[in-house]
Amino acid sequence: MALSFLLLLLFTVLLSLSVSAYNTSAGCVIIRPPRDGGIRYRGLTQEQIRRVQVLPVDYEIEYICRGNRMIVGPKVRKCLPNGTWTDLSLRSRCLLLCPRVGTSLENGRVSSWPPGPPVEETVLHYSCLPGFILMGRNSSQCNKMGKWDTPKPVCRYDRHYKGKKKLYIGALFPMSGGWPGGQACLPAAQMALDLVNKRKDILPDYELELIHYDSMCDPGEATKLLYDLLYTEPIKMVLMPGCSSVSTLVAEAARMWNLIVLSYGSSSPALSNRQRFPTFFRTHPSATLHNPTRVQLFQKWKWTKIATIQQTTEVFTSTLDDLEERVKEAGIEISVRQSFLTDPAVAVKNLKRQDARIIVGLFYETEARKVFCEVYKDKLYGKKFVWFLIGWYADNWFKIKDPSINCTVEQMTEAVEGHVTTEIVMLNPETVRGASNLTSQEFLARLMSKLGGKNPEETGGFQEAPLAYDAVWALALALNKTVGPLRAKGHRLEDFNYNNRGITAEIYRALNTSSFEGVSGHVVFDAQGSRMAWTLIEQLQGGSYKKIGYYDSTKGNLSWYGNDKWIGSGPPADQTVVIEKFRYLSQKIFVTMSVFAGFGIVLGIICLTFNIYNSNVRYIQNSQPYLNNMTAVGCMMALAAVFPLGIDGLHVHRTHFPVVCQFRLWLLGLGFSLAYGSMFTKIWWVHTVFTKKEDKKDKRKHLEPWKLYATVGVLLGIDVLSLMIWQIVDPLHITVEKFTREAPKGDLDVLIQPLLEHCSSQKMNTWLGVVYGYKGLLLLLGIFLAYETKSVSTEKINDHRAVGMAIYNVAVLCMITAPVTMILSSQQDASFAFASLAIVFSVYITLVVLFVPKMRRLITRGEWQSDAQETMKTGSSTNNNDEEKSRQLERENKELQKIIQEKEERVSELRNQLSERQALRSRRRASTVSNQNHSSPPLTVPCTDPRSLAPPPGYPVPTLEPHPVSVSFANSSSLYQPDSKISRNNCHTSRLQLLYK
Repeated sequence: MALSFLLLLLFTVLLSLSVSAYNTSAGCVIIRPPRDGGIRYRGLTQEQIRRVQVLPVDYEIEYICRGNRMIVGPKVRKCLPNGTWTDLSLRSRCLLLCPRVGTSLENGRVSSWPPGPPVEETVLHYSCLPGFILMGRNSSQCNKMGKWDTPKPVCRYDRHYKGKKKLYIGALFPMSGGWPGGQACLPAAQMALDLVNKRKDILPDYELELIHYDSMCDPGEATKLLYDLLYTEPIKMVLMPGCSSVSTLVAEAARMWNLIVLSYGSSSPALSNRQRFPTFFRTHPSATLHNPTRVQLFQKWKWTKIATIQQTTEVFTSTLDDLEERVKEAGIEISVRQSFLTDPAVAVKNLKRQDARIIVGLFYETEARKVFCEVYKDKLYGKKFVWFLIGWYADNWFKIKDPSINCTVEQMTEAVEGHVTTEIVMLNPETVRGASNLTSQEFLARLMSKLGGKNPEETGGFQEAPLAYDAVWALALALNKTVGPLRAKGHRLEDFNYNNRGITAEIYRALNTSSFEGVSGHVVFDAQGSRMAWTLIEQLQGGSYKKIGYYDSTKGNLSWYGNDKWIGSGPPADQTVVIEKFRYLSQKIFVTMSVFAGFGIVLGIICLTFNIYNSNVRYIQNSQPYLNNMTAVGCMMALAAVFPLGIDGLHVHRTHFPVVCQFRLWLLGLGFSLAYGSMFTKIWWVHTVFTKKEDKKDKRKHLEPWKLYATVGVLLGIDVLSLMIWQIVDPLHITVEKFTREAPKGDLDVLIQPLLEHCSSQKMNTWLGVVYGYKGLLLLLGIFLAYETKSVSTEKINDHRAVGMAIYNVAVLCMITAPVTMILSSQQDASFAFASLAIVFSVYITLVVLFVPKMRRLITRGEWQSDAQETMKTGSSTNNNDEEKSRQLERENKELQKIIQEKEERVSELRNQLSERQALRSRRRASTVSNQNHSSPPLTVPCTDPRSLAPPPGYPVPTLEPHPVSVSFANSSSLYQPDSKISRNNCHTSRLQLLYK
């Protein structure tokens, strides 16, 4: 009894332990891994795995297998709240994988049981296609060694088979996803297959069969499905993908299997690359097919400048790159190119700022609403703007309420009014029976029947359905075309495999030369394998789209209805019309300055005539009249330069303008050299004579006129040489300066572009720097010389003070005018007025200062006679030259009196010193003093020949009668009388020189 109780207790404990292994309140107990496998514990280290016995709720474990084994059954288990693991009823095993080569059979089918990867215990069943005989066992099993127990059988051609042989097409129709185009395209393709297989004239010995999967328009999903298509029987001769992203994947991989790819729904321009996709064709035209139509419309409306805005995606970027190449060939400029990712606000503002008028927009429908909301805010619509959009938006896309924008339907409708769309024609607008013996309308009726009455707008790919229909027909016609050439080479279509490049090449040639009428229009492929099709042109008028034309890109024909409607009077200009308008000098200022210059020239002629007529008058002769004549001529030349300075494009043609520039330069340059050079020569000679040492001054007093003329000639020659070099090396030409554009008054879509003509050369600043530097140094030197000689008097050039004043005037005006006119060069009126006034004032002041005093003197004093006439007359008038000499002698006499007085004071000091020395000597030598005092005068003064006491050369001998001297000077007269006791031998010349130092 006790034993039975103990057994019962032990059984109860074991039962409780067994239950707790699978059901605990804290989680799940760790379970054992499958044979030849293990468990991956996520987030746990090896040490933690050894200590932990219970894992928490929601914890997941993953089975892994060793070597080349793979898990069959649940791979991941999760701890449930009830303490158990998921899918415990399903066993997880690690089994060996048999070679996949046994899972495919050429010209046959293979089925596996159980479905899934070929692992241990998997059984394959083989069967051949019609027209083929199975050679070998029809089944094979994967053993525990990971090998098939029987060899793979072979399907051989049955020469006695009389039925149709099947050709298989592998297709990927996106029934769901971003573009569910397969919803309408798959029924259309099946319609085409049914009609082709019924035709006796197309592939009579073959039957086309479609094997299709749903790619969901996802490249990842398409990769897995493409693997299944290629590695499962039967062999597919052609692949038919849908959307662009899937077609890119399939077309790039198909070249490795020698497969032709024919797409019905891909529009990406990137697929038009024969090097990357050598076997790719498509019945859906490339997105770049819109571009020839756009270029044709640009040329029709005479637009040469456009702008673009795009969403940053590959399809739109490549489309825009193609458009840029096409418009460049057509001579059209893309002035603005903007892009955006999600928010187009900044891009639209940039279009507005850069005056974009004709704008091509490339973006999806949702982004189109964002763009035109910003367009409304920035007023980038109306009669001045035209937008080109893609035509495959919904007809009411701008009326759909979108929470991502803050514009009303009325505002959106106003912003999009008048825009133009281009859309690929996917349904033949003409009633023509093509290769399928159906018109486009009959095709639509049958398609609607096959769809079961579904709403076309709610059926994905309804617009592209004609393209899928024609794709099957293009393939069937191409295969039919290859039968003969292949038979001639000893091949058949059913011999195709993934290594047979010959059959692929024949199919490629047949497709490349395809040309037939389909329900979508004329089907033909270009060199890149893209469909050439018509383009529909529509315009939004009054809130609805109106057809305004078609464009056939294959023939370059534009069918125009002429019902295009514009907000303004016609198509707007592609840019703001810029009217070039030259700025000309104010004629009032030109006439005024010309009058002043004319009066100045008259004044110069009067002064020149006066100077020439009175050239024999002594006073005029002493002013160097020939230099004054040069000054007058130079002043007149400078005044004459005012006229070409004011001549611009209003008076002469542009071709003659460089001649006017030459006149300006030469008249100003030579006029300055003559006028200023002659004055500079005078002042330079005066400064040279009266600032030299005393011993050389006499030699310089004898003026040689030819040296003065030579100096002027040198200055003039330097100017002529420099101007000639300038005009030979870098001649003056006309340049046009552009100013900021100005908007006229009124609502005119024009801008005024002000222009101003200038005389310039390639290195204008360099030449002006050389000329201004040389002239500036002359001006500064002239100012210095005039200042140094302001107190000098000379009879040889009696007007040098007036010359100095004129130099001051010219120098100051020139130094102010040169930089100011350069600053004001863009203001034609101010620049001309300032330069002309400077010339007029400097010339007027120069002529008045130099010549008016001479006129006044001769008129008031009557000094009109020459020297010859003066000797014949007995008048009491005094010669002007004598008066000058008298005044000069008076000034020199006064200077001599001062010098003599200083010398007398010095002699008195010396006498006192001698007396003191004599007294000192007398006390020391008392015995001899009396004799010496009796025989010697009180003062021993060295004397010399009386003639040596004459004044220094150049000083007149003073006389007492006309010029009385002071008492001190009279008392010292004994110094000049010869003393009888002083012999000539006792005189010392060094003592005598002291009197005249």
